[in-house]
Amino acid sequence: MSGGESEEGKTLEFTPTWVVAAVCTVIVALSLAAERFLHYGGKYLKRKNQTSLYEALQKIKEELMLMGFISLLLTVFQNLISKFCVSEDVMAHLLPCKLPGEAEKAEPTSHLGGMRRLFAEEESSQIGYCAKKHKVPLLSLEALHHLHIFIFVLAIVHVTFCVLTVVFGGIQIRRWKVWEDAIAKENYDAEQLLKKKKVTKVTHVHQHAFIRDHFLGMGKNSVFLGWFHSFIKQFYASVTKSDYITLRLGFINTHCRGNPKFNFHKYMMRSLEDDFKKVVGISWYLWIFVVIFLLMNINGWHTYFWIAFVPFLLLLAVGTKLEHIITQLAHEVAEKHIAVEGDLVVQPSDDHFWFGKPRIVLFLIHFILFQNAFEIAFFFWIWLQYGFDSCIMGQVKYIVPRLIIGVFIQVLCSYSTLPLYAIVTQMGTHFKKAIFDDHVQVGLVGWAQKVKKKKAMQAANENDASDSGQGSSHEGSAAGSVRIQMAKFMNKATKKEDSK
Repeated sequence: MSGGESEEGKTLEFTPTWVVAAVCTVIVALSLAAERFLHYGGKYLKRKNQTSLYEALQKIKEELMLMGFISLLLTVFQNLISKFCVSEDVMAHLLPCKLPGEAEKAEPTSHLGGMRRLFAEEESSQIGYCAKKHKVPLLSLEALHHLHIFIFVLAIVHVTFCVLTVVFGGIQIRRWKVWEDAIAKENYDAEQLLKKKKVTKVTHVHQHAFIRDHFLGMGKNSVFLGWFHSFIKQFYASVTKSDYITLRLGFINTHCRGNPKFNFHKYMMRSLEDDFKKVVGISWYLWIFVVIFLLMNINGWHTYFWIAFVPFLLLLAVGTKLEHIITQLAHEVAEKHIAVEGDLVVQPSDDHFWFGKPRIVLFLIHFILFQNAFEIAFFFWIWLQYGFDSCIMGQVKYIVPRLIIGVFIQVLCSYSTLPLYAIVTQMGTHFKKAIFDDHVQVGLVGWAQKVKKKKAMQAANENDASDSGQGSSHEGSAAGSVRIQMAKFMNKATKKEDSK
């Protein structure tokens, strides 16, 4: 090592072996501990038959593996990237902070030239490759290292926020189990059922609590009042007992009429777990979003203050829309019927959702959680890396609103929007695969494969001459077999739910 080389320039050739061994030991130990934690977490979820959560854990492991691969690429190619040399003028535009010498732009050019030469001499001691060409590196080693840390922090914060949202949202949804148990006791207890049959009568629609809470009259004013009521209701009692009972009955009447003992609450939780494994991932279009806003982080634009309002406004829009779907269901019944016999039944339909696609709501929630995590991760990264007074951080009047909005989004999404999503998205035209237990899903897949093979063998044994005469009988028997097997599996699922 030359005398002029700084201590940060030491290579492994001149580093004590005990230092190298100690650092490697700590890194390997932490990595193995994290791997074992995820491994035993997966075994626990499998033992508890939490298949959807186990798949979500696998998704988290994939994201961590992706982060590791990105880190590896940045480490391996950092020297190559730092040797991309460009003119100093190219690096003077679209900066997050003002250059230290920007205030002296009015001084003579000769003085500026002296400053640039001084800057080049300082850089020469650290990055001689580009300095010899009278240029500067496209991205310095230190900047690469900071970018590396930001990507890691973003991934960790996003996964953490998603887990917290689903955990707290799940706690809110589990409170509805009391309503489910009460309905089961009232509807399926023999004595209670006999009493209910005796008192069944025709009642006025507006006597039902669900209609009283959501029907706001007819006409143009009712449209505005409906949206306003939906906007306000998402902040308090987003799902009431009458909402749950009515939406549950509408779902069962549409999709499970032959299975009145269907546990709607359990199905809803399984469905939410299935969706969680999609929310926890960082999709390619979200990485595009990161790149765009890193590009727009220009001095004086206060980009990260303005983009904080994007998830905030989207979350309010999603919550209002979900509440308004419940209001629409109430209006449909109130406008079509004056009185109903027995319980009030609503009709689920995809037409109530944006573009007739309930999955759009899940996409928006995914984007909201990621964008909020991006905001918070960026704040903590700047704070820890550059300090609270950094020019990238911005002024306090821009920082405090961002943090308040971030906390508000996290709380509202956990305790209101996610529970609303869990129940309202069941009001679509089609049910989700979570309606079947895991063992039933596996059985259906295996049965479908057997039927397919059997039909293929039957088709191979048919003669060309009798193909037209016997084809319809084979198809009829196959269709009959489908109905019989489906009924068997549904009966097995019902018996298992009853035993639980």
